[in-house]
Amino acid sequence: MFFESVFTGKNHFWRYLVMFLAAFLAANTIGGIPLIVIITLKTTRDPSILGKAADSITDFSIYGLDPNFSLILLIIPFIIGLLTFYLLIKPLNGRSFLTVISGSGTVRWGRFFYSVLIWAVLMGIYLFISVKADPGNFTINNVSGSLIPLALIAIFLVPFQTAFEEVLFRGYLMQGVTVWSRNKWVALITTSVLFGLMHSFNPEIKEFGFFTMIPQYITFGFVFGLLVIFDNGIELAMGAHAANNTFLSFFVTQKSSTLQTPAIFEQHNVYPWSEYLALVIVSVIFILILQNRYKWNLRTVFRLNISS
Repeated sequence: MFFESVFTGKNHFWRYLVMFLAAFLAANTIGGIPLIVIITLKTTRDPSILGKAADSITDFSIYGLDPNFSLILLIIPFIIGLLTFYLLIKPLNGRSFLTVISGSGTVRWGRFFYSVLIWAVLMGIYLFISVKADPGNFTINNVSGSLIPLALIAIFLVPFQTAFEEVLFRGYLMQGVTVWSRNKWVALITTSVLFGLMHSFNPEIKEFGFFTMIPQYITFGFVFGLLVIFDNGIELAMGAHAANNTFLSFFVTQKSSTLQTPAIFEQHNVYPWSEYLALVIVSVIFILILQNRYKWNLRTVFRLNISS
């Protein structure tokens, strides 16, 4: 089982702390080297760029970089972080990487791709309704050939970014907190809040406010965490998260977004609380569809305590 299998490993608190520090340090040092080198070269030639960059740390067009190349630079740290985690899980915690993915000991790819499909369809429906309801809020941003490399990056690289977050929070940390608390709901709430706080420095927070945006990130974490509890693994959460970020990267951009991509549409005005309500509705529909498909035994799922 996904949670019970953790008890066979090494679960001292310091081991989890070391893993988190190692993964984040590797991501932000080794993973950040290409970006640091480019920024250094650009600012050496034109020091005035630094003043412009302070206003938007994720808008690499300031440095004259191609948006698609910028997206790759943003994803590289997550790939390095995921690789670091993969290399350390065995020596540090005495268990295999697959135990963080699923209670079955394998990756259930069918679940991953089904989750991708359903979440992407729901997002597509929501975008269609949004454009129809307020057409003046959306303009065509890009129909050029740059959409081809963007599609490839979004499909094949963006999932590494979301996989890193899912493995670390919904996999590793949910398991760790469950070991310490013996209660998977404590693990769900703890990791959801930490996942939300991890996004505190996103540009959306600066644009719309901490207490406006953080609930959205926490809700995302809570929904994805529920999927882990319901399904005995993180594949469904990985799929939905990958579909969410891939869809946004390709279809919709807006000036305060973390992912500044040459997407098809640009959204001019964002209404955070309306989008939060839409997130809740989409999440409920999503979970009901998955429940219908996988026939989860909710009486078993809602057991609070876990023993070794």
